[in-house]
Amino acid sequence: MANLSHRSDITSHPDVTEMRARYDRMLGGRDVALVDGPVFLLGLYCAVSPWILHYTTSQPSLAPHNLIVGIAIGLLALGFTAAPDRMYGLSWAMCALGVWMIIAPWIVGDSPDAGVVVNNIIIGALALVLGLLCAGASVAKGGSRASRAPRTPPM
Repeated sequence: MANLSHRSDITSHPDVTEMRARYDRMLGGRDVALVDGPVFLLGLYCAVSPWILHYTTSQPSLAPHNLIVGIAIGLLALGFTAAPDRMYGLSWAMCALGVWMIIAPWIVGDSPDAGVVVNNIIIGALALVLGLLCAGASVAKGGSRASRAPRTPPM
């Protein structure tokens, strides 16, 4: 069996600068990594909330509506995780979904009761806040890109 007690410090590794640069590149787009999980959980709850709160019979049109919007929020969260540089621009879409969830009980539903309204307002407000967090990070990151020197096109 190999003796591993003589490990040296990684700073002596010949590729340490390349590894650090790669690590910085990988984490460069993860400004709001802690928001991805809550966004996914919010989408999951939005999708199943009609069955949790049992308003599938009293508001039959809101059940598939919340399912579809919840799936959309969950897919946005997966996109934020998989390709953050490309997807954080869509965080404004999540803000729009949040606003839509707030007003949807009166537009999609048929005289909803207080529980349905409160549920959708809470989901919408959370989606709006989380979307604004993602959008703020996207704008801040875009601002740092704009402050860099512009690239000249090759001739």
